[in-house]
Amino acid sequence: MIRTWAKQILSTTLSVLLLIGTMPFKVGAQTGQSVYSGQGVPLSAEELQQLVAPIALYPDALVAQTLAAATFPDQVAAAASWLKQYNDVTGPLLMQAVDAQPWDPSVKALTQFPSVLGNLATNLAWTSSLGEAYHTQSADVMAAVQVLRAKALAAGNLKSGSQLTVVQQSPQVIVIQPVNPQVIYVPMYNPAVVYGYPYVTPAYVAPPVAATAVVAFGVGVAVGAMVSGGCCAWGYSSWNCGWHGTAVVYHGGAYYGNNAWHGGYYGSSGSAYGPNGSAHYSNGYNPSTGTYARGGTVSNGYGSQSAAQAYNPRTGAYGATEQGSNANGSWGSSTASKNGTTVNSQHQTNANGTTGQMHSSNGASAYGATGKNGNSAAVGESANGDKYAAANGKTYSNTGSGWDQKSGSPSSYNKSSSSGWGGQEKSGGSSAMSSGGGGWQSRSASARGSESMGRSGGGGWGGGGGGGGGRGRR
Repeated sequence: MIRTWAKQILSTTLSVLLLIGTMPFKVGAQTGQSVYSGQGVPLSAEELQQLVAPIALYPDALVAQTLAAATFPDQVAAAASWLKQYNDVTGPLLMQAVDAQPWDPSVKALTQFPSVLGNLATNLAWTSSLGEAYHTQSADVMAAVQVLRAKALAAGNLKSGSQLTVVQQSPQVIVIQPVNPQVIYVPMYNPAVVYGYPYVTPAYVAPPVAATAVVAFGVGVAVGAMVSGGCCAWGYSSWNCGWHGTAVVYHGGAYYGNNAWHGGYYGSSGSAYGPNGSAHYSNGYNPSTGTYARGGTVSNGYGSQSAAQAYNPRTGAYGATEQGSNANGSWGSSTASKNGTTVNSQHQTNANGTTGQMHSSNGASAYGATGKNGNSAAVGESANGDKYAAANGKTYSNTGSGWDQKSGSPSSYNKSSSSGWGGQEKSGGSSAMSSGGGGWQSRSASARGSESMGRSGGGGWGGGGGGGGGRGRR
């Protein structure tokens, strides 16, 4: 019984990952805008203002980078995770390392602003919505930024200072530029109060430093090498906002970001082969469903190991799995979560049989085993405390009034179960599964989107150190 439960969890997770992995992928950046291509009704002016409220007071070039990067939410998550692993690398060395990554120029440019990149990755559902809105309604998005700047100016919360210069070029255009073009300060503020109007951005949690209506600033980011060109043409000085052309400007031309919006699929995959084995990976994004996935497999003469993850910020559902096998057997662990409930499971098979266990955050747990001779046993407890047991075709339940036989005849198994086997299993299953899954560490962590991804076994979407599944399983 429990083997079936565990296998269902694993097969469901892997089916989602493999389905996404086999979708036709298309990736690229669009430099010419078309008519509205989104699904359903375009967002209203009020909805667009809510979306751009967290970034409208950034310097113009940083607004441009952010809007373009938001059209690649999977790359934003990957870059944020990658940057955490390379937090001890700075200056030209960091720029060279970033330049070698397969990300869009806008995403690369944001690595110079870790707080901005991290905020986008932490609020991945908002980022996805922002990117889609910019690509499908670019002129409306740019107009929304200007409306908010005018409101912040009227409220007295947007003004020139030692960090930024604010110039109202016309009634419809307010330009924000750094005082020193080689040192960029990122404004920190609460979008719910800074505009003199209670804007609440859907799926967005403001950083804790943004606690008042006053615009504050962190440490300035030195972009001297970026401004002068350096090794990387994607630097800060390559970006701007074309307020009269109503689009982000990159290297002097309009830039609309990822051309997959809306209804396309995109991602990447690769393989490596050597005398000792092979490795495969893939990662992708499905903008129709909002699902991100990545996976990989490593194989050699001793066996193989795979891992995969999938996450949908629109629904809050995620899954993660690690699987391995060698000459002695196979093993695996998985995590799946949706609607506030997380289920962890583990299984192991060798010459002596198979064992499996699961534990849910709502209190449910189960354990099962099958011996090499076909004998089997399983125990479990539901979230409301009902207990169940089974062995060799006989099943029993205890819903609060003692143990009842469901089939077969009573046996000593019934007695052993009522003596505490179920309770013992629950304790053991919980401790065993709390470290399993190799994915998002907890329900509270998963609610933070990519922040929790960065702590997962594979290092976040598309990051190094990778995990498995996807392409390698086909």
